Amino acid sequence: MPDKQLSTEELIAQDVGARTPVGAMAQVIAGLALLWSLFQLWIASPLPFVFGFGVFNDTQTRAIHLTFALLLAFLAYPAFRKSPRDRVPLLDIALGLIAAACSAYLFVMYQQLAMRPGSLTTTDLVTACIGIPLLLEATRRALGPALAVIALVFLVYSLAGPWMPGMLAHRGVSLNALANHQWITTEGVFGIALGVSTSFVFLFVLFGALLERAGAGHYFIQLAFSLLGHLRGGPAKAAVVASGMTGLISGSSIANTVTTGTFTIPMMKRTGFSSEKAGAVEVASSVNGQIMPPVMGAAAFLMVEYVGIPYIEVIKHAFLPALISYIALIYIVHLESMKLGLKPIGGHQPKPWLRRLTGFAFGAALISGLSLGVYYGLGWLKPALGDAAMWVIGALLAAVYVGLLKIAASNPPLPPEDPNAPLDQLPQTRPVLLSGLHFLLPVVVLVWCLMVERLSPGLSAFWGSVMLVFILLTQRPLLSWLRTDGSHDHGSFKDGVIDLREGLIAGARNMIGIGIATAAAGIIVGAVSQTGVGLVLADLVELLSMGNLLLMLLLTAFLSLILGMGLPTTANYIVVSSLLAPVVVALGQQNGLIVPLIAVHLFVFYFGIMADVTPPVGLASFAAAAVSKGDPIKTGIMAFYYSLRTAALPFLFIFNTDLLLINVDFWHGVLIFIVATIAMLIFAAGTQGFFLVRSRWYENILLLLVAFTLFRPGFWMDMLHDPYQEVPPAQLAQALGEVSEDSQLRLRVRGEDALGDPRTFTLLLPIPDGATGEERLSKLGLTLMEEGDKVLVDSVAFGSPAAEAGLEFDQQILSVKAPTDRWVKELMWIPGFLLFGLIVLLQRRRQRSQVA
Repeated sequence: MPDKQLSTEELIAQDVGARTPVGAMAQVIAGLALLWSLFQLWIASPLPFVFGFGVFNDTQTRAIHLTFALLLAFLAYPAFRKSPRDRVPLLDIALGLIAAACSAYLFVMYQQLAMRPGSLTTTDLVTACIGIPLLLEATRRALGPALAVIALVFLVYSLAGPWMPGMLAHRGVSLNALANHQWITTEGVFGIALGVSTSFVFLFVLFGALLERAGAGHYFIQLAFSLLGHLRGGPAKAAVVASGMTGLISGSSIANTVTTGTFTIPMMKRTGFSSEKAGAVEVASSVNGQIMPPVMGAAAFLMVEYVGIPYIEVIKHAFLPALISYIALIYIVHLESMKLGLKPIGGHQPKPWLRRLTGFAFGAALISGLSLGVYYGLGWLKPALGDAAMWVIGALLAAVYVGLLKIAASNPPLPPEDPNAPLDQLPQTRPVLLSGLHFLLPVVVLVWCLMVERLSPGLSAFWGSVMLVFILLTQRPLLSWLRTDGSHDHGSFKDGVIDLREGLIAGARNMIGIGIATAAAGIIVGAVSQTGVGLVLADLVELLSMGNLLLMLLLTAFLSLILGMGLPTTANYIVVSSLLAPVVVALGQQNGLIVPLIAVHLFVFYFGIMADVTPPVGLASFAAAAVSKGDPIKTGIMAFYYSLRTAALPFLFIFNTDLLLINVDFWHGVLIFIVATIAMLIFAAGTQGFFLVRSRWYENILLLLVAFTLFRPGFWMDMLHDPYQEVPPAQLAQALGEVSEDSQLRLRVRGEDALGDPRTFTLLLPIPDGATGEERLSKLGLTLMEEGDKVLVDSVAFGSPAAEAGLEFDQQILSVKAPTDRWVKELMWIPGFLLFGLIVLLQRRRQRSQVA
């Protein structure tokens, strides 16, 4: 458990390297960090291919990436709490160099290793046997003992398989096979997770560090405060919005908590929030930053590899739940302010709702108009200008940048962060907004490259970082030159160079823990693939859940929470998704629930993140308590209470994938967003015990019932009308001919798993085009055979839709269900809203009587 006495500075240091030596070693650590950032920018850029120099393959870049991470981990993180902080012991330098050499071995010996795959020499074996323990030690130093212990358990399990009890037993692996699998090949340490860290994650973390160094973090906080500070409980609402904007580009919930919390927590306390509630609001909003695209604590890029869908699809599926969660948190803060009887700061009264709505609509229309103008304008310029398009667009971007800087120079600079400043005056929204519009340009470049140009996430982050580098170097001298009144000196070009250097160093230091985490988590992934422990875990979860689907999901959520305790977001997701995501899919199929893989990965990801909130190990809660001077356990309990909506969402989108915008058109998606947001606000009111007035116990139950109905209308509609009708398996071809092409048949199938054991599962069979059922059956690549009263799969064409659905030779089709014509499930929203109207009437009556 973290020490209560740790200061804010110590918590930040723990996150990026607690050792701050003086003298030459400080320069060495800074130089290595700077070199690491420059290397990552180099391999992400097109320059190696332009110059024909420094072109490395995936294995080589992963080896260099881990070399930097290991060396910096031993130099920047002390071995024990009492180890020196102002110098680096010789033992740590030696361990760092040896660990780095073991990682660099794969780069240096790449050609030789490629020529003798699986044939280990003595040197290979020794390198692996030294490298793995040193990686575990670096993990312990940088991330605490949790991940190191878990990885060690899996290593022991791999070797001790024959001596394991019962279902845990396996044939075991030799030391040679273990060393080869975990260190020499790309199945373990140097696997997908480290590859994602090398290709994508570093650049997004660096992007965030550069954006913070440029001043965007302070700008976001001031903007949120100016927009929301005049409202009831304004500083708390500003904390939520500022943490959400910071979370867009932050890779650490602890860093997010401390960065924004240093400013917002004292202000919340001075408006009437207790120390624990102020800390809890900051924790809930900061941890939620990890579920907010585009970075999602680096999990978004891992999902691309593990789920096998494009990055844009991951963002699309993850965006709606994250946005709904943040809107609900602002509402929870509002309810808390109502319960505490807080008043707007300094007697400020919010604008009438019509003016606010008009202002919001005008702003949204202006942004939409500009976005369309840019999109279609550049869409016309690119084919018209050909090869010169990039230079012209670059010049236009530079002109826009100078124009935004001129606007910034015409407004007063942002006030320095001072949480102790009096709260009798709020910053004006207009000058604050105009003073930092140029910070949005790198974000625009990033989103443009991702969404429109469809570049890879790594290359998109590279161009966004290039824009940031340009801003860091030029904004100070340009602002000083453009500010004609001479009221403020922003600094010189030299100051910009220092900002760039410090930003590059900060980005690398922020990445040490993530790089080590992805490598150590690779040990667990490698053990799962080498021993087949995933199947064992599926059997264990099935045994404990007794085949009950909801109990299985609860158990998976609990295991995700336990595994996530003490682990950073990235390692947490790798561990939990490797172990539990296949379990949910397999057991869901056996119970007739077809769950898209992305929904399962988001499910375990959400509950892994909840570990940052949950006592007694909620690290973000300890960070917030260090700022608020409150009790960390009480802060964690309150933060968990505020985060109940985040715990409810995964269960809802497992059973209602519309929330993830899966197979949903635009207008249906807009409707789902509106209704789901209302449902989440009602859920928040039900869990907080306060709506228009303090709710009675039965009103809380009714509010939760309304929220459930709006989230899962299909639950009640299925009771009124079965969505499927049973069809005899022998009439499968006839059923195919009678259903429309945009629907699916549900097949219950009996077959064998990978080990030859019998299993029963459900799958969805797509409907191809065709005039008759027999023609559609042929296009599916499926041939059936009747054997008595059984219908068996006689053959499945390779790569056919039937094969992709999961059908194989000799499986028995037990049942076929075809969709029926029924009322749309959304009709159940009507009784839900009627019941909600009744609650509103009851509370309004009490509200009037209290006022009277």
